[in-house]
Amino acid sequence: MRRLVAGDVTLEPQTAAHAEAMFTVLSDPAIYAYENAPPPSLEWLRERFRKLETRQSGDGRERWLNWVIRIPTAELAGYVQATVRANGTAAIAYELASAYWGRGLATQAMHAMIEELAANYGVRTLFAVARRANVRSIRLLERIGFSPAAPDPRQNQSLEPGEVLMSRRLERS
Repeated sequence: MRRLVAGDVTLEPQTAAHAEAMFTVLSDPAIYAYENAPPPSLEWLRERFRKLETRQSGDGRERWLNWVIRIPTAELAGYVQATVRANGTAAIAYELASAYWGRGLATQAMHAMIEELAANYGVRTLFAVARRANVRSIRLLERIGFSPAAPDPRQNQSLEPGEVLMSRRLERS
């Protein structure tokens, strides 16, 4: 993995050293209006990041690519991530603290990650899951070229009630 720069954001490969700053970012309660729960402790997050530093699943079938988003003030604003499969697909996700919403930072970070996935990891199709009620996230995905898709059991895509699967095909270079 390499460091990526796009507009006002720098994407740094996520490491356990980022855990303390990211614990603060991920403790923002606004993030969890639609998704999951905050990390239970700093030590839990540090251990999670250590595991993700392997950059691959235990069986070696998936590449785990995780970047933290750094802004010009040197603060961390959130993360972007991709789970890359050998068949040229990737499941992507992103999270920013609410203080950084509406500034175009997520769009810049996502564009940088998507370009990297296409150019250096052979990704041709992207998938993302969002809660239908999370209009902000769905709009972001639509702005960067995603559209609703039907789940494909061959891709291990299962949705919970209230979720929508979005996908985007990437152009071949």
